[in-house]
Amino acid sequence: MAGKKKNPYAKYAFIGLLLALLACITTGLLASTNVLTGIGMFTLEETQQNVVDIVLQVSIGLLFVGLGMYAFLAPDTIRRIFTGRQARYGSNSLILTVAFIGILVAVNYIVYNNQDLFGAPWDFTADQSNTLAPETLQVLATLPEKVTATGFYSTSLNSDSAQELLQKFKDNSDGKFDYTFVNPDLNPMAARDAGITGDGKILLQMGETKEVASFASETELVRTMIRLISPEARVIYFLQGHGEINLEAGADLSYSVAKSTLEAKNYTVNSLNLLTTRDIPEDALAIVVAGPAKPVSKDEVALLKEYVDNGGSLVVMQDPVFFTEFGDAADPLAEYLTADWGITLNNDVVIDPVNSQNPFQAVSSLYNSGHPITQNLTSNLFVVLPQARSLAITGEKENVTQTWLISTIETAWGETDLVNEVVNNPEVDTQGPLYLAVVGENSATTGRVVVFGNSLFAVDGNFEVYGNGNMFVNSVDWAAEQEDLLNITTRPQTQRVLQPITNLRFITIILMTVIVLPGLVVFLGISSWISRRKRG
Repeated sequence: MAGKKKNPYAKYAFIGLLLALLACITTGLLASTNVLTGIGMFTLEETQQNVVDIVLQVSIGLLFVGLGMYAFLAPDTIRRIFTGRQARYGSNSLILTVAFIGILVAVNYIVYNNQDLFGAPWDFTADQSNTLAPETLQVLATLPEKVTATGFYSTSLNSDSAQELLQKFKDNSDGKFDYTFVNPDLNPMAARDAGITGDGKILLQMGETKEVASFASETELVRTMIRLISPEARVIYFLQGHGEINLEAGADLSYSVAKSTLEAKNYTVNSLNLLTTRDIPEDALAIVVAGPAKPVSKDEVALLKEYVDNGGSLVVMQDPVFFTEFGDAADPLAEYLTADWGITLNNDVVIDPVNSQNPFQAVSSLYNSGHPITQNLTSNLFVVLPQARSLAITGEKENVTQTWLISTIETAWGETDLVNEVVNNPEVDTQGPLYLAVVGENSATTGRVVVFGNSLFAVDGNFEVYGNGNMFVNSVDWAAEQEDLLNITTRPQTQRVLQPITNLRFITIILMTVIVLPGLVVFLGISSWISRRKRG
């Protein structure tokens, strides 16, 4: 029987196979690079990412070209692979591979969805970062009724971390906690009915009782839940009688949005006129002095001092003298803040040169992230204070801790002369960076003060501007001592430092993935092929 005609091109088929192998390795490595950048393990510049994407596409194309070349040059080999003994062995390997992958998928699915005896997913992280604190679990275990959380997140704010946290609460609540999300841009009525202003707030409701969490963190949610479980009278008073801004809507300037936001957090907001009552109510958690047009009298300041010395709190929001009716009159309230707290209201107006459209609009540049009031404010959540005066910490006071909260950029200055041309004069003007808000706490009396050099940042038209509303509400919460209901157990964070990808490292990665590692595999493959040829 005549032999089959030999394929003269079969000896070149290995080139296609090596090309496919090289392209397969390159594709796998570059795909892994994209996965690692996608999960945030490291970042690439836009041009670097474009190069990776182009090389990945080319390698995928070469993979198919190589396989096609091999199939075209060695059709008999392909036929034997699918019909001979190798096919049987190959099918067994394929079955084992599929089974192995199936087991991995099944195990991961079981681990991810498994509920232990306490109803919580298993946590295999080194620092138990996915496990709720014992205090949180205790609060969830003592819920008297079901609590429903509604997260108000617009499309511009990522809600993934909030959803993950709320899911942990649900998993550990024994069916007493559930959550939903509402987009306030698409459903503004829901946000308005809930008294929600701003983005990223979470409404907790138990029966008819409601509380609002300012942001999504375990500590904030638990503190809000404690207020929900144990509702108590929380009364805030706004001082009146000196031309302060009205609390009710309808006036040119009002704090109606600030008032409704506080009421949504179960505060009772009342007015207080010390000129007529001469007495501070016992239920006052804090007193807000917001934008007096004329000075608070000495007698009133004496009452406020006695109140704070007995553990009370003040939130003072006082505008520059230039924009009030103070004139040359003394300011007993400012004198008290300097004498007792070492916090001075400077006689100037903050000029922010970055805002060329309105340099009289002070914008926060730095935050003191170590204080409860500003710990949740981020770099993109500015606080804007129109027509503000700067503050200064002027000397230590016994038992008093002073802390700045927000400040301007370094090139801002406090203008002391608005009659002539507004120019920074280092000899008389206050030089930046300037404090825009300062707090004081007395460890002996437990009294607290929060001082702003501006009252307009919290009026209706400015309340929802960037972080203004958060800044105001957080200040009231801290003054009213509502941030200390619970201290969540903290865990030491495992430090995982990744080096940035420099151009040299990027070139090294490309060389290793495209040339060195694939070349090594090709070399080993060729060596193995030559050895087999020598053995016959």
